Amino acid sequence: PAEGFQRDRLYWRHSGSLVRASHGEDFYVHIPLPCFELVYVFLSYYISQTRNPQISTILANGGQWKYLTFLNLVLQPIFYGVAFLEDVLKRIKEKKDVKFITAFRYLLFTTLAFPVSAFVFLLFWILFLYNRELIYPKFLDVIFPAWLNHAMHTSILPISLAEVILRPHRYPSKKTGLTVLTVASFAYMGRVLWIYSETGTWVYPVFAKLSPVGLAAFFSLSYILIIGIYLLGEKLNHWKWAAHYGNMVRDKFCRLREA
Repeated sequence: PAEGFQRDRLYWRHSGSLVRASHGEDFYVHIPLPCFELVYVFLSYYISQTRNPQISTILANGGQWKYLTFLNLVLQPIFYGVAFLEDVLKRIKEKKDVKFITAFRYLLFTTLAFPVSAFVFLLFWILFLYNRELIYPKFLDVIFPAWLNHAMHTSILPISLAEVILRPHRYPSKKTGLTVLTVASFAYMGRVLWIYSETGTWVYPVFAKLSPVGLAAFFSLSYILIIGIYLLGEKLNHWKWAAHYGNMVRDKFCRLREA
């Protein structure tokens, strides 16, 4: 009976990063797939709409790659693709053979995938609710259906939070994590400023409303916000999985003593 209970109960096996259900079925390996496919569908639809002549002016001077929303839609499938690859390889290889991919998955999610998706969600909806013309002018409703807007700017946060809740992540040192996020943040801000210097047009309408001082303040507050999101993600991961890691260490210590 005890063995049957152990086989049937739901439990985490961290060494394989899998969740096991009854009858020993590994289903966590399939979790990234719906997320990957969902984001890919949204991304494909978004790209197909760029052929619409009504938005040719919006996509001028940098195309869709100038928008953080689009970059995030590219980032998320990349992350879930890496996560899926890791799960598959862990089923056919030894753990040590996929350590690099596991470390890359940790780094990609903790420093970019989660902070950027949460940042896009928060900043978009804050500006949208304050004055949508600053971030997503009303005429875009004719081009992009409401469901696509929510796919790009709403669903991204629940999907990322689900990843935090369903799977533990090892955060890098604060120096490494904040360095990666800072480089990415300044690279994007630099691109926004470069596009303006070359074309005289801003990526987002809100920038045209700001003075140089206001723009500096906006960028500074945005940077503080995304750093805060990173630190919050680290806290959430520790809150959810501290006991899990503690049990791992205790079990390993007990095995060493028994040996």
